[in-house]
Amino acid sequence: MDSYILAIDQGTTGTTVILFDTSCKMIARSYQEIKQYYPEPGWVEHDPEEIWRSVTVAIADTIAEAGIEARQIIALGITNQRETTLLWNKDTGKPYCRAIVWQCRRTTPICEQLKKMGLANDVSQRTGLIIDPYFSGTKLQWILDHNDTARSDANQGKALFGTVDSWLIWKLTGGQVHATDYSNASRTMLMNLRGEWDDGLLKCLRIPKSVLPELRDSIGCFGKTVQNGAIPAGIPICGVAGDQQAALFGQNCFEPGTAKNTYGTGCFILMNTGEKPVASSKLLSTVAWGRNGKLTYALEGSVFTAGAAIKWLRDGLRIITSAADSEFIAKEVPDSGGVYFVPAFVGLGAPYWDADARGTIVGITQGTDYRHIIRSALEAIAYQSRDVFDVMVADSGVPLKHLRVDGGASANNFLMQFQADILDIVVERPALVETTAQGAAFMAGMGAGVFKDYKDIVAGWHSDRIFSPRMNSHEREKLYADWHAAVARVLSSQSSWGI
Repeated sequence: MDSYILAIDQGTTGTTVILFDTSCKMIARSYQEIKQYYPEPGWVEHDPEEIWRSVTVAIADTIAEAGIEARQIIALGITNQRETTLLWNKDTGKPYCRAIVWQCRRTTPICEQLKKMGLANDVSQRTGLIIDPYFSGTKLQWILDHNDTARSDANQGKALFGTVDSWLIWKLTGGQVHATDYSNASRTMLMNLRGEWDDGLLKCLRIPKSVLPELRDSIGCFGKTVQNGAIPAGIPICGVAGDQQAALFGQNCFEPGTAKNTYGTGCFILMNTGEKPVASSKLLSTVAWGRNGKLTYALEGSVFTAGAAIKWLRDGLRIITSAADSEFIAKEVPDSGGVYFVPAFVGLGAPYWDADARGTIVGITQGTDYRHIIRSALEAIAYQSRDVFDVMVADSGVPLKHLRVDGGASANNFLMQFQADILDIVVERPALVETTAQGAAFMAGMGAGVFKDYKDIVAGWHSDRIFSPRMNSHEREKLYADWHAAVARVLSSQSSWGI
């Protein structure tokens, strides 16, 4: 009888459940959308119970589509939207409020106060993060400060905090396991880089330690499922990781210097830095995963505007009818004609961290037409990614070995070739684009003993296309220098970046 691995990928807009065979080939897939709530400007919430229902329905649909028996599922992996914060009652299982989503900015005043207290460097050194509403710690403080029942229960040990992974583990195990993995915990601003809940930060944020989940390796046992509607009993939960770390694992970036870039609305870039965290003033240092009691670390940087720039060409300027058109039109001209597009629609992310920067298009002449604008928008995605990678290499001292890519814009062959050219490294695109879920499946399979070591997993990863650099070094560095000149025009007086 064949065996299978089930992966839950709980994301910001919905839940995907995928069934893999033991070679990590996708067998069946189901998706359930979830609702976003915006009760006030800048606030974003989810209903924890709706998240749970979406998981149960997607699991049932996936098993039904595959036509298998539940007992054939030998392991379950979980990957999830990171930083989203939940608090629920230990006895009733009822959440005290909606989940505060990672995008929510309501805790900006708390973060500003922490900065005024001079804690920015301390938080960075302890956690590898910056003080920002993005992370879970201030979200949890906000819930406790605005809900008297939650604060009282937390002080009495009756309340449980978790990111989405902890909520799902608790529900799947029938309330028997309250745990998280190191990769998700590293995004809370409550765990230090040694892999411990930090007493100093908990005291600063007035968070009782009793609410926190148990810290566990990403690869290992998190308990077994209990019968709950369509969810069968007895499936071991053997792999858990935050979505970007799971994608890094799914892309088989197991060695220091290997990296992945997810090309979506923005870009999420992670590079494996090995068994020691790397300090960086421009990037985040985060736990990639934990295995056999040892932590693997990564540097992470985010490009705010990537695919969103192509969407703007379509919906704002209306010079393309679909995102796919950008590839073919860009190839109609030999170069961008000296045009550089800096898409700082919402400021610039890593490594500039300039929220006040605004976009611009420079180098326009009478010979410029729409094709040069389109090409420059695609090139900007690659330039911004190099900005991040250059800092990663400089901070870590580890050369970039190769880049593996996923996300919607990775389907653009022109962009991927230009990325290889401007980085001067090989870019590989996988055959299976569901790398986040596949990473959770790989972890679960390793935790269940299906895969004994990383080399067993590598056999399950297959390349769709390899892009090798073709550009000469003089052209590469001239283009990149001109990109920096364009960026210099949009940086605000608040920027500390030196070009």
